[in-house]
Amino acid sequence: MILNTGSRTDIPAYYSDWFYNRIKEGYVLSRNPYYPTQITKYLLNPEVIDAIVFCTKNPFPMLDRFSQLSAFDMFWFVTITPYGEEIEPYVPPKERVITYFQKLSELVGKERISWRYDPIFIADKYSIDYHIEQFSQMAKALSGYTDQCVVSFIDLYEKTKRNFSGIRSVTNTEQEKIIAVFSEIAKENKLQIHLCCENADLIRENVDAEGCMSKAVLEKSLGFRLNVPPKKLARQECTCLLGADIGAYNTCGHGCLYCYANYDKKTVVENMKLHNAFSPLLIGEVSEHDVIKQAEQKSWKNEQLDFFDLL
Repeated sequence: MILNTGSRTDIPAYYSDWFYNRIKEGYVLSRNPYYPTQITKYLLNPEVIDAIVFCTKNPFPMLDRFSQLSAFDMFWFVTITPYGEEIEPYVPPKERVITYFQKLSELVGKERISWRYDPIFIADKYSIDYHIEQFSQMAKALSGYTDQCVVSFIDLYEKTKRNFSGIRSVTNTEQEKIIAVFSEIAKENKLQIHLCCENADLIRENVDAEGCMSKAVLEKSLGFRLNVPPKKLARQECTCLLGADIGAYNTCGHGCLYCYANYDKKTVVENMKLHNAFSPLLIGEVSEHDVIKQAEQKSWKNEQLDFFDLL
């Protein structure tokens, strides 16, 4: 199975102590965001977890204890965008995150780390030319430290429209212009671009729309086949393996205006105050009304096939 940590919050940036405590204890509890009294228990055992997937804008808090994760295979997404503090108030400076990315790549291997340049939106300061210039600079800095990049355009969820006044969608013409140039820059820096739920018309030689965390992407990155059981997709256009997430919504402190996972700043602040680094839950404690169910955990790894079958 694949254990996810990053679809709902940024655990490496804000909850690394908690995560390492859970690794030490050997299990973690995850509260169902839609049925709060239902809790799932996951064993943190490399015999049944084929990979832990992280998604972060700041991996630095995880790096000094990285040896504690040595028993697990991992795949990392690190988001680095060109936006300033008015858009991403509490994200570290991009130059610093690039340095963290490079260090992380040296620890896990360039095939197991992906750069996310998303979401893309257009504004007076953040013009198409600005995006092209910034993408080019970042691609050069990350060349040799990863071989893939995830690109997507902003989705206008209700939360996003409420928290990010005046934001608009990126037109098809703008998308085509951006991807055409990004594709050439990516080629020069030996990067494959994965589009995240975007128009298939944008596909090019080194630009695909088959998912950023799909079975195929993970198999190639991890170096082994996965026998993934059939499961209903979260979104019809997305083939990514997004289940088994141990994060919680409304708990990320970055404060990005475009965030889909936070309702508002007040809710995030209140939730973060309930965090206990020694609790099995990310936020709060288990109550007498909660029902804890052990997850069905089974390795998906196909031991009969090796890396050369993936080439």
